[in-house]
Amino acid sequence: MREKLLISACLLGENCKYSGGNNYEPLTEALGKRFELVPVCPERLGGLTSPREPAERVGERVLSRTGEDWTAAFYLGAERTLEIARREGISQAVLKERSPSCGCGAVYDGTFTGTVVPGDGVAAELLKRHGVHIRGESQIEELLKNG
Repeated sequence: MREKLLISACLLGENCKYSGGNNYEPLTEALGKRFELVPVCPERLGGLTSPREPAERVGERVLSRTGEDWTAAFYLGAERTLEIARREGISQAVLKERSPSCGCGAVYDGTFTGTVVPGDGVAAELLKRHGVHIRGESQIEELLKNG
């Protein structure tokens, strides 16, 4: 039985990105041969639709470009993502870098200028707090080589 790996659904080509598109990453095909992939989109799990305005994390809040507060939806999506990880016995994840929900180690700064600052997205932060090892899509090759 293959180990389960939580993965951002947009990296698998699911059109759940805020713009209505995806962030397909070809290396996910190799991941699928090694792991049982469990796709999630914390933003959709929190009730947000696609397409929608972009959002960025501002401290503990998540705001849309026009200032709409989507914090509750992002935290709900994070909780639901954690529930899936627990139910599936998942200990590691590959999540979309710089996302206000999935970013790990760096996120956009809330100014909508493309500026990246140290920090985690809401879901990544919650998963890490509960012992899930998070990697971004730029670390897929490393995961494939080293497990």
